[in-house]
Amino acid sequence: MPARLAYLLVLAGAALWGTTGLFVQNLYTYGFTPWEVVGIRLLFSAVIITLFLSIVERSLLRIRWQDLPLFVGTGIISIAFFNFFFFSVMEVSGISLAVVMLYTGPLFVAIIAKFIFKETLTAGKIAALVIMITGCMYAVGLIPLGSDSVAAAAVLFGIASGFFYALYSIFGKFLSGRYHPLTITTYSMILGGLFLLPTSRLWEKAEAFTEPGVWWNGIGLAVAATTVAYVAYTAGLTHVESSRASILSIIEPVVAIVIGVAVFGDSFTLWQTFGIVLVFAAIIATVYGDTLLGKLLGKTSLNRQS
Repeated sequence: MPARLAYLLVLAGAALWGTTGLFVQNLYTYGFTPWEVVGIRLLFSAVIITLFLSIVERSLLRIRWQDLPLFVGTGIISIAFFNFFFFSVMEVSGISLAVVMLYTGPLFVAIIAKFIFKETLTAGKIAALVIMITGCMYAVGLIPLGSDSVAAAAVLFGIASGFFYALYSIFGKFLSGRYHPLTITTYSMILGGLFLLPTSRLWEKAEAFTEPGVWWNGIGLAVAATTVAYVAYTAGLTHVESSRASILSIIEPVVAIVIGVAVFGDSFTLWQTFGIVLVFAAIIATVYGDTLLGKLLGKTSLNRQS
């Protein structure tokens, strides 16, 4: 797969994740809690993608049982727990801090990947990380910061959300060389859904499932914002370093903010515009940063020699 196509798949997957709010906001109107919506997301996704593969390509449902712990890693340890801590931060301190803290994930990926996959923590990656974090902070309105104080619990939960979010890239990297992206996505959703079924207690909201809108939004959330998103991201991850893929994935909050402005009429400030520009600058730095830096240093060296 060409490198540019791999980058595009990672970006497409993350962008589709950013559409989650379109469906989630509608599901909230039926009385579902955030954790219940996560349950709907994973359970619907597991059913849809399993049925699809059973009809189209049943061989993709075969896995080696010794790899089951890795699927537990992507489906339960990463997806289920990062959602838990992510929504906990929302409950304590609101969406802005939750999103910013979630996107500390690339920091954890870059550090973990350096030791596990021996990926080089280059100057370009470090620059992209700094630009990315700054851009996210502006884009979600965390800075410029007023006099509001941040609860210690929110910070701890936020760091935890970023850590567990990062683990999908790590576990996914181990699996991406062994299985088709659809297989990885399917078993991640199955195991995550099985974990969330008893904890979300969706059977207590059985009456809500008589509403067609619940099914339409649940299917939309499962297909567009989950199944296709994870397949695209995982496919790109096969040919992209984990640290680079995780940095590229921060286009998700940008898409979410744009949807909020265009669909739900959220205000859009100059600082948010500046943050979005920084986020795209981080994407460019992720793909081309090391090359441009190398050329710049090369020219500097030549100039000194001359």
